[in-house]
Amino acid sequence: MAAGGTRVRVWDGWIRGFHWLLGSLVAVSWWTAEEGHMEWHFRSGIAIFVLLVFRLLWGVFGSETARFASFLKGPGTILAYLRGKAPRALGHNPLGGLSVLALLGVLIAQTTLGLFAQDEDGIYSGPLSSLISYDASSLAGEIHHTLFNVVLGLIVLHISAITYYVLRGDDDILLPMITGDTDTDLPAPKRAPAWRGLVALAFAVALAAWVWSGLKGL
Repeated sequence: MAAGGTRVRVWDGWIRGFHWLLGSLVAVSWWTAEEGHMEWHFRSGIAIFVLLVFRLLWGVFGSETARFASFLKGPGTILAYLRGKAPRALGHNPLGGLSVLALLGVLIAQTTLGLFAQDEDGIYSGPLSSLISYDASSLAGEIHHTLFNVVLGLIVLHISAITYYVLRGDDDILLPMITGDTDTDLPAPKRAPAWRGLVALAFAVALAAWVWSGLKGL
């Protein structure tokens, strides 16, 4: 993002909160699994579920830079960006959009598997494990465990990309995710009203509570 210009809000509080909470909860999920604190692992997993459902909704109804339509681009735009010919825009660049899509996709798969998974001894199981067979639930647990390596790989790639842009010095993408603001000569992106965020969050929490109950009443 260009230095100078007018200070505008590029990331709303909903996106910034999602970003930092998700990173913290992924770390908590890893640590609780490694240390065998499975009750807390389940709790952190369901909290991640809430965040992911919220992010999917906010990607449709949220502020302009949060919407998937604003940063998920086709091959032509991605190639133009790599050649330095893509139009300037606030928010995620085309490659960053692919990174967001990959991270969300893998985390959704990881969280969904965790809901149905159980360990090899059948001692610990996700809230939806009773809906499928023992073998299927055990397989979900194995894939859930293995897929976390992919999650780690994408996180390392994400951090490496941020580090590259920060060191390059002409595209500060870290500070705006902390403060929400950036200096630019581009028009300020449209912001969604706060009530939409509250509705999206309430829906995500209600859905998570229903899933945690084992889809009772289905």
